[in-house]
Order: sequence, then structure tokens, then C-alpha cells
Amino acid sequence: MTVRVAVCQLAPTVGDSTRNLDLALRAVTAAADRGARLVVLPELVTSGYVFADEAEARRAAQAQDGPAVTALTRAARDRGLVVCFGFAELDAGGLLRNSAALVDADGLRAVYRKAHLWDREKEIFIPGDDPPPVVDTEFGRVGLVICYDLEFPEWLRLAALRGAQIVCAPTNWPAEPRPPGERPIEVVRAQASASVNRIFLAVADRTGAERGVEWVAGSAIIGPAGFPLSEAEPDGGEQILLADCALAEAADKRISPRNDVLADRRPHLYDGVARP
Repeated sequence: MTVRVAVCQLAPTVGDSTRNLDLALRAVTAAADRGARLVVLPELVTSGYVFADEAEARRAAQAQDGPAVTALTRAARDRGLVVCFGFAELDAGGLLRNSAALVDADGLRAVYRKAHLWDREKEIFIPGDDPPPVVDTEFGRVGLVICYDLEFPEWLRLAALRGAQIVCAPTNWPAEPRPPGERPIEVVRAQASASVNRIFLAVADRTGAERGVEWVAGSAIIGPAGFPLSEAEPDGGEQILLADCALAEAADKRISPRNDVLADRRPHLYDGVARP
């Protein structure tokens, strides 16, 4: 069985929760109309990203039962979808979190709080302490990480060890200089992570300059061999990427008749990797 995966590259506006939610809902509807069953939206899509300070982020944040999660859950239920999206979360203790939710026809299935905070995020959000969730859905086992998490190979390996067939990654990748002709290193790292773990990876990046910050706009759907099945057009605008993915292929970790990327691990040799 294959599932059509959609990655929606969008341009939210910082602080405009009403517009951002409408943008997200219209993207989910458009993806569903094109046959998608698993839809991924960018990091902090309901709030925007470049907050002036913690106070502004707090005004844009919502609880897990707030209007954004509620509306996107309803959209998933109405269309029979799995939807992953980023939002600024105000948790039960009043702490700000850079979070992502996974919702489907059964409701809110998981909320993941970004464990690895990037740059000024450390001045605003509290990092999460839980590993990437892996959720059994109608279409397969779906994992969830956020942006900078992708740069830690241990984190994607954890998701693979927990049985993720596809990992959804809402991102906001700030653009950085690169040599002429080179592909964004963020996309290269994502391809490497998919390949070494033999998983599908759906990365929803954002677009649209925000308070002087430009973005990679490097959304991609990547297969277990590490090659893109669909990637963003180079103009960097809003767009929906689609790919038909046979998620069961990610259960096969063999890369030769005698090699398996998980079975060949020798964890007793890796103690130093996790040592502070």
C-alpha cells in the first residue's frame, strides 16, 4: 500500500494567528484535494517565527486544546487525514514550547516539544525532554521531530529504532551563505539521515521573509535510499509537494545481502556518543 504524502511550504506571518490558521487550513484542504492522506506543515506555522521577545511569543502561543490544534484536528477528521504541524505551545505549567502536533481522525495523537533549540529560541522557549514520538496511524508508523533536531543523528536514529517508517519534520531553516552551485546543507543532512536509517522523511520548510530573515525554502520528501522523491521548486515560493510513498519499504533495513543498518550496529562501542 502506498500513501500520498504532502509537504506544504508556506509563508506565515509572525503574530497573526488568524491569518496563519486560515493559511494552514487552506493548505491542508488543497493537499487533500490532490489526494494526500499525510500532510506536513512548517514549524510554528500558526504563529510565525521571528518573535521580538518572549512576551510576543506568549501572546501568540496556544494550549493543546486551543483554536489552532482544534481546527486542524477537525480538518484531519473531516478529510480522513494525518496532519503534522508546528505551533507555539503554552503548556499546562505556563511554559512556552516550540511544539509540533500529530492529529488524525481519532483526534490529537501526539505533541512533541522541540528538544534542540536553535539560536534565539533559547531566549523564548523551554526545550522538551522526551524522545521523538512514533505513532501508529492508519497509513503507517509516523515519527515527529522539529527543524534543528534533524542535525543530531542520534535523534533520528531513536525514531528509527522505535519503528518509525516516516518522520515528519516541520522546519524553519534560516538561509545561510553557501558556495555557488551547492545545495542547501540542511537538505543534504536530511537526505543523509533518511539514508542511514532507511526511513522516509517529510520536511516542511517555510518561505516568505520575516523581519529580515530569509529562509532556505528547502521542503522535501525523501525516500529510504536518501534521494528526494519530491523537492521544492527553486523559486522558494509557497507550494505543495506530493509523493506516493510505500511506507512498508522502511521496515526493510537491508542494504546488501549481508548488511542491515540497524542489525549491524554495535552499541557497546558507542558509549562515548551519549556521554556528556
